Amino acid sequence: MPKATMAKAMPKAVVLGGGLAGMLAAAALSRGVDTITVIERDQLPDSPRPRRGLPQGHHSHILMRGGAEAFDQLLPGTTDLLYGAGAKRRGLPYEALARGPEGWMERLDTDAYLLLCSRDLLDHVVRQQALREGRLTLVESTKVLGLVGDMSRVTGVRVEHSTRGESTIGADIVVDATGRYSEAPDWLAGLGLPRVREEVVDAGIAYVSRWYEAPPGTREDFPGVMIQLQPGTGKPGRGAGLLPMEDGRWILSLFGSRGGEPPTSEEGFVEFARQRHHPIIAELIAQALPAGPIRAYRGIPDRQRRFEKLPMPEGFLVIGDAASALNPVHGTGMSVAAQCAQLLGTELAKSGPGLGLTRRVQAGIAKINTGAWRLAVGTDQGLPEVRSNIKLRGGELANRLAARVARTGCSNRDVINTVFSVASLCAPVTRMMSPSFLRHVIRGPRRPALTAEQAIAQFPEFGDLVKSPSTSGSAAEQP
Repeated sequence: MPKATMAKAMPKAVVLGGGLAGMLAAAALSRGVDTITVIERDQLPDSPRPRRGLPQGHHSHILMRGGAEAFDQLLPGTTDLLYGAGAKRRGLPYEALARGPEGWMERLDTDAYLLLCSRDLLDHVVRQQALREGRLTLVESTKVLGLVGDMSRVTGVRVEHSTRGESTIGADIVVDATGRYSEAPDWLAGLGLPRVREEVVDAGIAYVSRWYEAPPGTREDFPGVMIQLQPGTGKPGRGAGLLPMEDGRWILSLFGSRGGEPPTSEEGFVEFARQRHHPIIAELIAQALPAGPIRAYRGIPDRQRRFEKLPMPEGFLVIGDAASALNPVHGTGMSVAAQCAQLLGTELAKSGPGLGLTRRVQAGIAKINTGAWRLAVGTDQGLPEVRSNIKLRGGELANRLAARVARTGCSNRDVINTVFSVASLCAPVTRMMSPSFLRHVIRGPRRPALTAEQAIAQFPEFGDLVKSPSTSGSAAEQP
């Protein structure tokens, strides 16, 4: 008679957090485990609506090209669904009026683009895509209490259900995707591990945003306006973004660093927009209908937790903002989370949930995070009154080099293509150290920067919403 065989246990995973990073992680895990349980503290909406645990959802969101491509690799067809629901694609800077830190940009075609839509729509489409995977179970209104296991291996999580009390959920892999305010440092300390090192750079960035109904006559290819803040001047950095969204709406987000925070009053909000180098944004929103209140979002420093430096227990990973959270002005958070989830799926498909997975994946996540961190901190450290618990590098020399790159990029396609390729997570930061790139930067700009009127005139897509350059008023240039 044949010998009886013992059935092999099927790998199980638990994802903590049902937001964007959590759903992307769940999609990645489906490549190597048989059941996935997603634990979410909120009750998630069944349509594109705001949720309580996402206060930043009321503000502008952009998905970089590198993130959009990762979305489609994790959840095929996602960007097509988003575009079908009204999301916009805008090439940079060919399809968006942009002012960099050192001037208005010429309309140059590059490899970079943005996907623009509300965070509510983005989360909804990603969530529906992920939930189509039959191995995924969503458990809502449930709080994570801590990890189960010891210093060498995590075997599950302790949770508290809103109606059923406490329970334990076993798992071969636990992924923390609970966001910026993750309690993972406390959970690991509870298992006997040392405290994870946190690196913080805080420029005091504040966001103030409002939604609008676009005015009648707005073209489908409306380019929007993007005005970046300027570091290295000794003055607070201030910027703005008026972006086209789905359902015939715009969102205007104003932002400023410590000492230059945008106001939340009606008059102050409009005046802050008017003073951003040219009154075009104020002129545009004067023709639009406000579609909601003015909302503020503060307390968003750059924070990086160095989990890869810990002797992490096998079976536990930290991803998304729980590992590295940048202030939203850099626009890379969602894209970085997608690329980190993509890495998790690749490693899991290669070796399964076996020994060494945690170390390899957490190290890979740190490497992806580091590129975005360097770009963000390189900007933020040039703002006044920045507060940090790490030694900031570069100083005045770095500020001057960054300014020269920005000035050259206003009219040099090779330079701006490299900068935007790195910023959109399609190329490594080292691309900005190539001999060709540095040669262009050392040579500097070959022609004077555009005036605001010249830059605006590049975009007939504004149609009748913008006065002709000869009649449009011009505010004094202010950083």
